[in-house]
Amino acid sequence: MPSKTKLVVLSGSGISAESGLATFRDSGGLWEGYDINEVATLDGWYKNPQKVLDFYNKRREQAVKAKPNKAHEYIAGLEELFDVHVVTQNVDNLHEKAGSSNVLHLHGELTKARSIKNEDLVIEIGSSPIKLGDLGEDGEQLRPHIVWFGEMVPMLQQASEVVSKADILIVVGTSLVVYPAAGLVNYAKEGIPKFIVDPSVPELYSFEGWEHFKEPATTGIEKLKIHLEKNYA
Repeated sequence: MPSKTKLVVLSGSGISAESGLATFRDSGGLWEGYDINEVATLDGWYKNPQKVLDFYNKRREQAVKAKPNKAHEYIAGLEELFDVHVVTQNVDNLHEKAGSSNVLHLHGELTKARSIKNEDLVIEIGSSPIKLGDLGEDGEQLRPHIVWFGEMVPMLQQASEVVSKADILIVVGTSLVVYPAAGLVNYAKEGIPKFIVDPSVPELYSFEGWEHFKEPATTGIEKLKIHLEKNYA
């Protein structure tokens, strides 16, 4: 039996927005009233860890209640015909909730915590809040398992390897202005089919050779799924 065509999806906040999860880049540097420098940087953590924990506890609570939308479900459904790998900039687990089997989180996961001193000491916390005084196995304070601005992206190398093996590449719900994640598209093989699903074309990137579905994720992915099934399955 021949192996399935490898399809890689790069997803961003636009796909989660349609499930009701706010995106900070749409709100002038504020994220639901919080300055991102205060809640999404290491400096912010050392300045006021309680504020950071409150912010992510709130986001975790919202994410746990959120339900995957049609775009997440269509992407999961593509596994019937393709070898699908999702590389997401999102920290929610909506792709997993929808049934996607292979999901790599570039920027961490809300449902996990890690030691402030050891980034490899990661634990599952589900919907539970993180509190000051909650310690890891090493006796150090737990922090959100989130890649903050200015921090290294540990999964970037693995993500670049996934993209480099793609036979088909899809970008959905991301403006591709957040580096280093935006550079991942450069690892794709030349000449493969490439698609972007987004209401607008990112101004900072050349999309020569890409097919553009100029729509929100839910309707755009549905149309793209039909196109893929017809032409590439």
